[in-house]
Amino acid sequence: MMVSSTMLDLGTQAPDFQLPDVVSGDMISLQTFTGKPALLVMFICKHCPFVKHIQDELARLGRDYGPKNVGILAISANSIQTHPQDGPEHLKTMATSLGFTFPYCYDATQVVAQAYTAACTPDFFLFDGDRALVYRGQLDGSRPGNPIPVTGQDLRTALDQVLAGEPVPTPQTPSIGCNIKWTPGNEPPYFG
Repeated sequence: MMVSSTMLDLGTQAPDFQLPDVVSGDMISLQTFTGKPALLVMFICKHCPFVKHIQDELARLGRDYGPKNVGILAISANSIQTHPQDGPEHLKTMATSLGFTFPYCYDATQVVAQAYTAACTPDFFLFDGDRALVYRGQLDGSRPGNPIPVTGQDLRTALDQVLAGEPVPTPQTPSIGCNIKWTPGNEPPYFG
């Protein structure tokens, strides 16, 4: 099912979390990114055609903004009961084959996805140095099947504004993608 992001209120503080990185096994938390001028949290997965469409750009974002001291984290929260192809071992393969330079965590309980009000894959949340939400929305206007090239323009503009100490433009366009695959009975109240 195709859904759009919830558009969490700007200014919301980044919820804390503690999740294992599927590649290194290290525990990643909000404190992992202390001192970073920006934190990008991306909810993605392996099987979604919307994520597959942009996955090379996600890897480029890591290569381009990691050296600029931006904290970047990918999280998959899809239920492996219904979508085993999104399990940690498959996410590890995805991360290594694409050359992700940032942690990729698996949210088995889906508590972190719910704390962020993540609704779709991909879903992007950009926080400033004080961990206040300054951008939530689309990577760019490209979608599977449309002729718009994948450039990451919307998210890159937001990242550049944060790094320059400038306000991020509004209004912001919601991200669109496959719904997060909630474990049966674990659907959050904002889903639907």
